[in-house]
Amino acid sequence: MGRGDLTDAEWERLRPFLPVSNGRCGRWRDHRQVIDGILYRVRTGVHWRDLPERFGPWKTLYERHRLWSADSTWERLLQQVQAAADAAGDIDWDISVESTIVRAHQHAAGARRPAAGPCRLKGGRDAGTPGRKSVAEPRRPAGGGGAGDEGLGRSRGGFTSKFHLSADGFCRPLSLIVTPGQRADCTQFVPVLEKIRVPRLGLGRPRKKPDSVAADKAYSNGPCRQYLRRRGIRHTIPEKADRQAARLRKGSRGGRPPGFDEERYKKRNTVERAINRLKNSRAVATRYDKRGYVFLGTVTAAALVIWLRA
Repeated sequence: MGRGDLTDAEWERLRPFLPVSNGRCGRWRDHRQVIDGILYRVRTGVHWRDLPERFGPWKTLYERHRLWSADSTWERLLQQVQAAADAAGDIDWDISVESTIVRAHQHAAGARRPAAGPCRLKGGRDAGTPGRKSVAEPRRPAGGGGAGDEGLGRSRGGFTSKFHLSADGFCRPLSLIVTPGQRADCTQFVPVLEKIRVPRLGLGRPRKKPDSVAADKAYSNGPCRQYLRRRGIRHTIPEKADRQAARLRKGSRGGRPPGFDEERYKKRNTVERAINRLKNSRAVATRYDKRGYVFLGTVTAAALVIWLRA
């Protein structure tokens, strides 16, 4: 067993939730071997073609990762591990929200644009077009970037992506979204919180509401605070200096200052530490994936390992 391979205990936690058949050619190739190979690539950032032979054909590993990223299998596995932790009372629901820039490698550029029509095919051909055989491109899940940008953009850091996340009080990611690097943090505040969904092991609806939320000044605006008040979520977000000055200029018409708990705000470092844990994986610290949904699957797989080994 390799240094980063799944242990027997970790494998038993994942095995009941893995698909049994691929729906086309019968049973899958050994899931454990393939997952170990995918996690090796996530951890090291190596080219798919350069994966060690002990993991099997590289094409099998790539296609499995691409498909599981597209149909949200990685996300479902993460939710099931979170559900087991929640049932044991092992989630601190005083969460924090943050984002981080990821430099995109030059190999992340150049993804072919999807063809117009009812079915998008690899190679830019429509379904039924004569010519070489094409393979249907899987439908991309929400949170993997827009149709034209693939979660890639230009920012001060150059060619970049950004992933937004929420983390619990034990430095573990709860939800993830990938956007272009220039996208403002506050625009993804609501989508990140809406994506939190921890199922119940027994009866009951999934838990979606945290006990409290902490965030920095990038999220200090009216829509973010109104959303939190509407859901009845306690929050600690510092007020921007310009907004504070504008409120003071209005006098009594400016209203009361928002509440701010300094002790609670100190716990916001948990999300920064969760980002550091994710970026220990080299395929997360630098984006090599061309497709936005595949990169989101890569980050989700890294988050799954964090939960399994917390």
